[in-house]
Amino acid sequence: MSFDRALEILAAQAAPLGREFAALATVGGRRLAAPVVAGIDAPRRDCAAMDGYAVRSADLVAGITRFREAGTSFAGTATMGELRRGDAWRIMTGAALPDGADRVVMIERCQAWAEGIEVDADPAGKPHVRLQGSDFRAGDVLLHPGALLTPAALVAAAAADVGRVELWRQPNVLLLSTGDEIAAPGTARSRSHLVPDSLGAAIAHLCRSAGAVAPSLLRVGDAPDLIAGACAATDCDVIVVIGGASRGDRDHGRAALASIGLDMAFADVAMKPGKPAWYGRLDTRHVIGLPGNPTAALTVARLFLVPLITGLSGGNAKSALRWRMLGTRTPLQANGPRESFLCAEECIDGVAVFGDQDASGQRRLARSTSLVRRPANAPAIASGSQVPTLDL
Repeated sequence: MSFDRALEILAAQAAPLGREFAALATVGGRRLAAPVVAGIDAPRRDCAAMDGYAVRSADLVAGITRFREAGTSFAGTATMGELRRGDAWRIMTGAALPDGADRVVMIERCQAWAEGIEVDADPAGKPHVRLQGSDFRAGDVLLHPGALLTPAALVAAAAADVGRVELWRQPNVLLLSTGDEIAAPGTARSRSHLVPDSLGAAIAHLCRSAGAVAPSLLRVGDAPDLIAGACAATDCDVIVVIGGASRGDRDHGRAALASIGLDMAFADVAMKPGKPAWYGRLDTRHVIGLPGNPTAALTVARLFLVPLITGLSGGNAKSALRWRMLGTRTPLQANGPRESFLCAEECIDGVAVFGDQDASGQRRLARSTSLVRRPANAPAIASGSQVPTLDL
């Protein structure tokens, strides 16, 4: 199966989960299930856009340049008086204008005078006033369903006096790291046959970045009953089986879950690395199988797991793969019959594809920031050629 076809199958299954409400202070990085509607005008009253003096334009047009200082207004001042002819009101940025004022003369254009101030403002200049509701009005929709609550989006929601929002629920993920040799990082040195679990923390971080709750991580040996038992006993939305995806004597991932009702959607994708990748459903749960080789596993997780979690979290699954065209810094050889995804490092002047693309490599991943996509049977290309590039 082609990569594109496999992604279509997965994206069609990645429907948002249930809705829930949460306080605005806790929802950064999540997606809205309902619009954010402004509860107030912004600004709430006509207010100063500059530090200076609030005056009446009519006075300036009439030629008045010397004003009596009638009061002071700061941001947060609840009530002000009314500005009379010849009055000026000391005002700070963000403070509401007194009644009758319609212009702010910048402090730089004012000088002290015995009874107040003297201004040299041009009546035709900017008024330096932010009118009530000029940013948005109560009832305006500021954020639409599906919007990602980025720091910028949170500014708008908070400014609208919204304290709680309706969200799509975050997926709960179980990471199942399989293999008799797998040990927690920091403990493998205790016995010579052990290998550190180099994928658990990395895949967990990908899941959180895509919108999932912090995943649970279990490490189980190469035994079908252990794998099936761990999956059957876990209440979650997504199961990620790391390792055991190929056809070796101890690759039990698919077979173990088939025994408890796995409905396979696709398996064996025409891609390199990551051909053994698979995806299916176990009752209501989504299950993705990753190869055990680190580079292959990370590649498959970025290309399939991240879109799945994005879709379940209320986003568009395919939008999780934003390919950008960058120039390759080195020539690239002709590609084989499987579509390739090459580890690379983005640079100021393009993207540098690594010469060594071993699916089991780990040291190279310390410098890898991107994946470069090469179609099946693509011809060789010269340095500087544009290639589709994805943040890793």
